[in-house]
Amino acid sequence: MEDDAALRRIAAGDRAAFQAFYRAHAPWLAARLRRRCADPELAAELLQETFLAVWRVAAGYRGGAQAAGWLWSIALSRLIDSQRRAAVRPRTVAALGDEEHGRHPSAEDEALTRVWDTAVIDALRRLSPELRAVLQATVLDGLSVREAAVLLGVPEGTVKTRAMRARRQLREALS
Repeated sequence: MEDDAALRRIAAGDRAAFQAFYRAHAPWLAARLRRRCADPELAAELLQETFLAVWRVAAGYRGGAQAAGWLWSIALSRLIDSQRRAAVRPRTVAALGDEEHGRHPSAEDEALTRVWDTAVIDALRRLSPELRAVLQATVLDGLSVREAAVLLGVPEGTVKTRAMRARRQLREALS
């Protein structure tokens, strides 16, 4: 089933179309969320929130763009929101016990740890979620500016501006 047609049917309340859309897109979306999120439970929650949003806002899909990019932009928005909430939420449990409770660094974080020194990792973590998302899309995922814009759901100029700001902030943090 073509994604545009499926989304029109989902907007009309067709549960079978929604289930088919979910089966087609949930596996790659779950893998991508797990790559970006160290907490597997949070990644699963974000997946569900994303598809719940699809059910609610399918009528807002304009077509013409890649449905996968539209879907990822919803998921990425949910991920950024969760990172913002975590940043303002006071920490009550010491990070020392995280690994004992099943929280392990993501594969991406482990790779970064091996490749980059602590100063670079700290500088990347201090970037806002929006700037970090642009760097992840363009540098880590190797997407073009156009592809990153579709993926993130922002104009190409915004991707370029955020990439420039991210590089400038990294340069300042590392100098």
